[in-house]
Amino acid sequence: MIELTLERDRAQAPTLVEQIVRAFSQAIEEQTLRAGALLPSVRRFAQAQQLSTFTVTEAYGRLVSMGLVVARRGSGYRVAARGQTERARAVEWQPPSLTATWLLSDVFADHSVPIKAGCGWLPNEWINESGLHHALRAVSRVPAARMADYGHPYGFAPLRERIAEQLDRHGLPVDAASNVLLTAGATQALDLIVRTLLRAGDAVVVEDPGYCNLLQILTLAGLTVLGVPRTAAGIDTEIFERLVLEHRPKAVFLNTTLQNPTGATFGMASAFRLLQIAERHGLWVVEDDVNRELAPPGAPLLAAMEGLNRVVYVGGFAKTITPALRCGYVVAERDVLRELARTKMAVGLTSSATTERIVEKVLTEGRYARHVEFVGEKLKEAHALVEERMDSLGLELFHRPRAGLFVWARLAIEPQQAGEVATRALADGIWLAPGSYFRPGDAASEWFRFNVPYSADDALWGFLGKWAG
Repeated sequence: MIELTLERDRAQAPTLVEQIVRAFSQAIEEQTLRAGALLPSVRRFAQAQQLSTFTVTEAYGRLVSMGLVVARRGSGYRVAARGQTERARAVEWQPPSLTATWLLSDVFADHSVPIKAGCGWLPNEWINESGLHHALRAVSRVPAARMADYGHPYGFAPLRERIAEQLDRHGLPVDAASNVLLTAGATQALDLIVRTLLRAGDAVVVEDPGYCNLLQILTLAGLTVLGVPRTAAGIDTEIFERLVLEHRPKAVFLNTTLQNPTGATFGMASAFRLLQIAERHGLWVVEDDVNRELAPPGAPLLAAMEGLNRVVYVGGFAKTITPALRCGYVVAERDVLRELARTKMAVGLTSSATTERIVEKVLTEGRYARHVEFVGEKLKEAHALVEERMDSLGLELFHRPRAGLFVWARLAIEPQQAGEVATRALADGIWLAPGSYFRPGDAASEWFRFNVPYSADDALWGFLGKWAG
């Protein structure tokens, strides 16, 4: 095993994955590890270095994609033959094209970009590994006969009960049996709402900027999408009401806490005003609240304030457990939920009861609250670092949330230059997320979304220095 000293200070060092990849790459280059040498097993290396197996697996996978290591079933990971390595190097790495296809699908399978400052998920090393392993062991003991059918259309009942308990702690009492529907992630929940409550040609209001996948869902459904400016305290309610009076939209879609992409959270005054307008004009309010568990206490919850009369609430576990377990949920009034369940069954049948059992075990037996607290502290530290680096470059910050995954920052460029900046960054192995991805109609923007845990690399800040004020 190579000598490896990992820097654990996440506020100063590259990610653990990057450190592992660099160490093995150097050892292979210097032939400390020769062709055919067997790398330590994922589990052995993780134990020796006190790492998560998820971290080691991602690092080994990146070495494979670089052509330095080969993986064969039954024989583990081995250093590639010299000829293989040289052939891999002869074919220079080509950055992917920044297209909608890459962003919506290939980005999740493409591990070749070293610095993922524009991604939307937590680092693998922050995953609740012990909680997941405990849950997986517990579910593996469930008799196969109890897991053989499609499951309930509303989803695994014990998990719905846990969700109801969580919401009750946030001031939203619901009936698990008639108000909670499980889905394959929060994005599917949004899709079911669009299919059930809206029809092609309807107008809807979204935040500008807002959740990029939602914009794609609305466009595919043939809806007219109207943007209302997002502020640090919510949305511009004056512009919102003008849009409502002029276009008569059927629904408004919102991120209330730690919004994607700005990281901002609704204030109470803006929340009250929005609900008043929605009630007066008969709008559906779709509250996408997947970041609630990572938010500071006291953030307004629209569904609790309004009582599920016009609010449909969406949540999920991708930001606190893992995005690999596609598990989300919708909370709505009884009759609305029944229609959403019919749509769910029509387009995809039931959601995965096995996945839902795993999530339920993580919530009840996986030290979930302690893990969420750990992630919150790590994010706070990462935010402090990123803010300091941005301030030193003179970049403008939209908001300083000190929580959640994202900050929204303006570069000293013209809005039309953002695509060029992102393309040049990708050529240097840096994935940036320009603001146009998050705006209706892909409107140009000089703002960029940064994922704070993935924004610690010096190469990122060296690149951004070219575009600072």
